[in-house]
Amino acid sequence: MFLPHGNNAKSFCPRKNKSSMTFLNKYNQKSGFTIVEVLVSIFILTLIGLAVSSFFKDIFSFNRIISGSLTAQDEARRALKTMSAEIRTASPSSLGAYTLVQTATSSFVFYSNIDGDSFKERVRYFLEGATFKKGVIKPSGLPLTYNPASEVITELIHDVVNAATSTFSYYDENYDGTTQALAEPINISIVRLVKIIVVIDHDPAQPPGPMTLTTQINMRNLKDN
Repeated sequence: MFLPHGNNAKSFCPRKNKSSMTFLNKYNQKSGFTIVEVLVSIFILTLIGLAVSSFFKDIFSFNRIISGSLTAQDEARRALKTMSAEIRTASPSSLGAYTLVQTATSSFVFYSNIDGDSFKERVRYFLEGATFKKGVIKPSGLPLTYNPASEVITELIHDVVNAATSTFSYYDENYDGTTQALAEPINISIVRLVKIIVVIDHDPAQPPGPMTLTTQINMRNLKDN
């Protein structure tokens, strides 16, 4: 094999391009730093994404709870307003029966003209589970009767948590604001005032906690004077 000698041999030695090596070194160094930087950036962005996702999840959950609570409170206030008007005007039935039918801690039954016609309806307010309901029987037939099978029941208030609280309390003419409620069994002929307490909590496991609404109604047609 022929090998060049002298000056010719020098011309055949491979020469390293200094600028190319410098570029490659810088590129490698820069590439390594960029990968680390990308990994760190991804990690940081992931943390930010998780934090933002958790934040919005909490916000949506809080809004849902607040919205549900406000809805329950609003329907409770509207129901109590209607109940107050109907109980206040309670009067004997269209058949002449006494104004009050039942006075229990979780239900109250009475007669009242709630729709403005010429007849008195039999109205039943009662708590069933976590729902406060209203049952109405209109007199019908000849002769007139109040048929229990014709009772129309509607739901008024949801998310009721009255477990340890009496929904209905009853008082006689001596009630002065501090008088104790009439004890069971109640003599319905002496009842003159009804106090209603409704405790609502849309989600007992979450704030803002239970809210208590109360009202008291004097039945003006039962006054002794």
